Amino acid sequence: MQSKEELLSRLSDCVCDMEDDEVVDVVKEYIVAGYDPQEGMLEGLVDGMKRASVLYEEGEYFVPELIVCSDAMYAGIEEFQKYLPDTEKQSIGKVAIGVVEGDTHDIGKNLVRIMLETGGFDVYDLGRDVALDTFVDYVRDNDVDILCMSSLMTTTMPGMGKVIEKLKKADLRDKVKIMVGGAPVSPAFAEKIGADGYTRNAIEAVEFAKKLVGVA
Repeated sequence: MQSKEELLSRLSDCVCDMEDDEVVDVVKEYIVAGYDPQEGMLEGLVDGMKRASVLYEEGEYFVPELIVCSDAMYAGIEEFQKYLPDTEKQSIGKVAIGVVEGDTHDIGKNLVRIMLETGGFDVYDLGRDVALDTFVDYVRDNDVDILCMSSLMTTTMPGMGKVIEKLKKADLRDKVKIMVGGAPVSPAFAEKIGADGYTRNAIEAVEFAKKLVGVA
């Protein structure tokens, strides 16, 4: 039997190497060995996606490769979710998430959504290239604990601040906590626009979201 570290490494490789057919078998091996599903997702599958993202940034991978990597990650996560204890499937909070208007890059958003779901949150995905008023309307019309907005383009980042201003004008800002993220986003930017926090990656997003709803 392989060690946990070896299986985590294989899970990571399956995602980074685009082995979407093999990943489910490795997940099953990992589960049969008695290891923790949550750790497998975060330290195995997510690690592989992070490695793929680095290769993309370095110009070795392009969008088609990233899509296949994400397919492998999603396949592995779907298999892992079958083995999560019922207690981890109970909702600890409601989240709305979307990529701001003008930006269609949603791999990071999708990863955060999946990690929030596996972390116990009930998540509604608004999608990508989301009109600013759509964020506001969803908060107004639904019981939401956290609103997550992402952007991978400096030209669309200001939209996050505009959403917050719109929420204030509609007397909705106090109704919801706001998290922002994306490659060009920073803690200073989050503070400047009045968000409740910024996280660098999906793992941090889950932990911070838990703090915002008082369960961490």
